[in-house]
Amino acid sequence: MTYNTLDYAVQDGILTLTLNRPEQMNAFTVEMANELVAAFTRASDDDAVRAIIVTGSGKAFCAGMDLSVPGNVFGLDESQQPTLDDMHARLDDPAIHAGVRDTGGRVTLAIYNCKKPVIAAINGAAVGIGATMTLAMDVRLASEKARIGFVFGKIGIVPEACSSWFLPRIVGISQALEWVYGADILSAEDAKAGGLVKAVVAPDQLLAEATALARKFVANRSPVAVALARQMMYRNAAQPHPIEAHRIDSLAMFYTSIGDGKEGVRSFLEKRDPAYAGRASTDMPAFYDEWAK
Repeated sequence: MTYNTLDYAVQDGILTLTLNRPEQMNAFTVEMANELVAAFTRASDDDAVRAIIVTGSGKAFCAGMDLSVPGNVFGLDESQQPTLDDMHARLDDPAIHAGVRDTGGRVTLAIYNCKKPVIAAINGAAVGIGATMTLAMDVRLASEKARIGFVFGKIGIVPEACSSWFLPRIVGISQALEWVYGADILSAEDAKAGGLVKAVVAPDQLLAEATALARKFVANRSPVAVALARQMMYRNAAQPHPIEAHRIDSLAMFYTSIGDGKEGVRSFLEKRDPAYAGRASTDMPAFYDEWAK
């Protein structure tokens, strides 16, 4: 599969997904949105991919939506008059999908649904969708040259890409609102102080740090257990009562204990590295598809 706006490269189980429009500072387009959705869907069920790093080509991570395109710059169909009911009853209708649904949101939902750990390696400017797409990623590392901005207020629009769900969960409601209201460009250190990024590193060390973290996440780990843990954290954290987490914990524990868990226990007792046989593409427990749909 080829991409026009991305570079998809797998080495030693790590997919490096690079936004690849360097002359445009990797500005976001509808084509890039569609390719990102396809890439994350592909990687989710590709057993050769154990973890994913997302970064940008050239000086920028993603400078936001490409505002130079003709017509509605967000790719929306202005002839429609969508309603709240449409967003419930017709969400996957082709007209709504292509002409109404936020493209950034389609990307972050694909990241949310992915079975693999995802790390953002923010190498430069990450503004608008360039910032919000990283919120669905599990860990954000930033270059000292990174600049991050939730700048929607400056152009009269609202935060998108499901960021009203993700951002307050990451940094808290007060910090999220301050950044959205202020629409300031944050330094990497500002973003770290606010809890958005894990670490700020030298530009020439960014991918090495991200790769080391990705390997730590997946070395000697069951792909099935990692996939379940990722989805359990995101989905159960949003439930109103811990009993909902208990229901899923119980099923996940039951099926992992009779699957890769047996090899995990054996390898522990035998003081050796585990050799897990389970595949995230084919061996998820029977309840998973119904629960995670």
